[in-house]
Amino acid sequence: MPRQFTPKVVTANALLEGDVVYLDPQGHWTRNHAEADLIEDQATADIRLLEAQAQAHEIVGAYLADARKGPKGPEPIHFREAFRTRGPSNYDHGKQEGL
Repeated sequence: MPRQFTPKVVTANALLEGDVVYLDPQGHWTRNHAEADLIEDQATADIRLLEAQAQAHEIVGAYLADARKGPKGPEPIHFREAFRTRGPSNYDHGKQEGL
């Protein structure tokens, strides 16, 4: 019996800035995980990943990350992905600068 599909988001790094980005439902990149497109089936996940990988002029390292529905949008499941939403950890810059 096949495993149940775990919902996913497409994530990558912005080519020029290096920021973590997520593919939104309209096919644009956002730096906010809650704005990502929560994909709920494998076929759609595969297609969205291919669409992301075709945008090599904007991003690098696209992959599918497990996520779940949250009250404000998709939420990461794994520690690594939750950590990536917070930005660089060596000093305050990028997303952390405004905190």
